[in-house]
Amino acid sequence: MASHRRPKQPSRTRVTVLTATAAAAVVLSSQAAQADPHQSKKDVKSEVDKLYGEAEQATEKYNGVKEQQEKLQKEVDDLQDKVARGQGDLNQLRKGLGAVASGQYRSGSIDPSVQLFLSGDPDTYLEKAATLDQLSGKQADQLKTIADKQRRLAQEREEAASKIKDLSETRKALGDKKDEIKGKLGKAQELLNTLTAKERAAMQAEENRANRSNSRVNLGDDVPASQRGAAALAAAQGKIGSPYVWGATGPSSFDCSGLTSWAYQQAGQSLPRTSQAQANAGTRIASQSALKPGDLVLFYSDLHHIGLYAGNGQVLHAPKPGAAVRYEPMSNMEFAFGVRV
Repeated sequence: MASHRRPKQPSRTRVTVLTATAAAAVVLSSQAAQADPHQSKKDVKSEVDKLYGEAEQATEKYNGVKEQQEKLQKEVDDLQDKVARGQGDLNQLRKGLGAVASGQYRSGSIDPSVQLFLSGDPDTYLEKAATLDQLSGKQADQLKTIADKQRRLAQEREEAASKIKDLSETRKALGDKKDEIKGKLGKAQELLNTLTAKERAAMQAEENRANRSNSRVNLGDDVPASQRGAAALAAAQGKIGSPYVWGATGPSSFDCSGLTSWAYQQAGQSLPRTSQAQANAGTRIASQSALKPGDLVLFYSDLHHIGLYAGNGQVLHAPKPGAAVRYEPMSNMEFAFGVRV
């Protein structure tokens, strides 16, 4: 994930090597583009930050597709259960009607319902039977029930088949997005590997200082937006130092929207999974000066990053790969708007 700094504003650079988990997940192609050996350390940092930003954009899209997949899977499971129960009911109805027909056959009176029972098209038979007045009222009701049940089952099976197709397509999209994220992180690692051990150690030390700076942050004395907002912020503060992992929703690691959704869940409020969806979870706050602790804060024009306003111009967020949940000045990022849940 990117360091979230404005590209035109000079500021201290915060780049680190990938976490062991993320690095292990990446398989670099032998055809991957090699970094220019003459690239300066500053150029490498800039390109890595760009790749981290693109990875986070892809991560939020991945989170959205994953949420859609989970929803579709539940719908498919529910429909399949409904079809199975419906088929069981239909079998019982046919069994009951068949018993009546068998009794009539044994008594020498072959009821037309026997034909229906053996027929695959009860609708057509019902039309003929009604015309010929061949059925008793009770038998006609039974046959109509069977026909209605068959129609509903056919519709439910068709709906389930459509949902299964959607689910298959969603799974493919999820896999594609996952590969995209790994590719971005892999390229970032490849660039970082072009730096000397001393340069990497210096960047890691700077990242560690940023992670440890939380104890020195002055959050001011702003009044929280609400009791729920205060509870969400307190929950997130309890996770300071937890690592950023893309796609993670806690409780031991988080991505940016994973942290905010987890924090509000601890406060008794359910939020959507992605930063873009969370942007519609409450009242928008256009001005930074109007923000209160506990408000959600969205960054960048595509809203691909989110955190919790902590007070005194600080945001508490899960920043990027290799970094920990921490406070950071909002001025380091491109503010879009706040949301009061």
